[in-house]
Amino acid sequence: MKKKVKTTLKYLLFFAIGVFIFWMIYKDQDLEMIKSVLQNDVNYLWIWISLIIGIFSHISRAIRWNYLIEPLGSSPRLLNTFLAVMTGYLMNLVIPRMGEISRCGVLSKYEKISFARLIGTVVTERVIDVIVLLIMTAITILAQFGYILRFLRDNPTTGEKVISILRSPYLIASVLVGAVLLITMRKKIMRTRLYKRLGNTVEHLKEGIISVKYVRKKGALIFHSVFIWIMYYLMLYTAFFAFDFTKTLSSLAGLTTFVMGSLGMVAPVQGGLGTWHFMTKEGLALYGVSNENGIIFAFVAHTTMNLMIIVVGLLSLMALPIINRNKQ
Repeated sequence: MKKKVKTTLKYLLFFAIGVFIFWMIYKDQDLEMIKSVLQNDVNYLWIWISLIIGIFSHISRAIRWNYLIEPLGSSPRLLNTFLAVMTGYLMNLVIPRMGEISRCGVLSKYEKISFARLIGTVVTERVIDVIVLLIMTAITILAQFGYILRFLRDNPTTGEKVISILRSPYLIASVLVGAVLLITMRKKIMRTRLYKRLGNTVEHLKEGIISVKYVRKKGALIFHSVFIWIMYYLMLYTAFFAFDFTKTLSSLAGLTTFVMGSLGMVAPVQGGLGTWHFMTKEGLALYGVSNENGIIFAFVAHTTMNLMIIVVGLLSLMALPIINRNKQ
């Protein structure tokens, strides 16, 4: 009971942080101006195209998951896998990270596959996704390195702030104190629950990487792992064309904004509420998009993406028992 209360409080805390960040971003905005832009200045055809691209990424994720499940001796129906994936996305909007457990539970129920072994395949998925995101981040930094230097040169106060933070005596003192504590208290730290949980996480990641060697269609697995993230990127970049203030931005600007938004989604907040909006508008600011316009873009893109997940997720929940009634 105590554990459930702690878990609930933790999720509520993260949700409250997300809501607070969202409120801080939008509290001083002219709501009438935002309403006017949404009604008159958005080309929603591009938003619809963006959502269709998003569906392709989810289908690809379902196909990839089937490849990872194959070594378990099971071949679930692709439709069931897709519906389970969408159910998982829906649950992530309720409780962060609950989607992974939910989709494994759904597929285990309708395809009679071991729940624990399905969790193992999801761990493998997460490892692959982290690797792809890191590669995209590295590509962004390398491709935009010159632009970043120009931005810092044209905005000297930003560079000065970064340097002052790095040279801050408080930061240096904190790092030194932290290092001393780690060295002197390492044995006590190694006995803590947090350290053990981190150790378990590392072990799961190792198992996930090793398990890839049992996948029969490795080429297809790699293709879909890349395709999923390309579709995620195109889903965001296509939305650029819906607004006058972003439609002339380059594909690299879209990649930078996408990577920054993806880093915002890493935060354990339902649907990246607040954190995604902040990181996305900051990404757009690098390319001269005003704070107000960046906020409008983030609101439209995030809201429509989540509405699609809610609609398709609810339809998936209703469809699962119907299409599997013969099995039941």
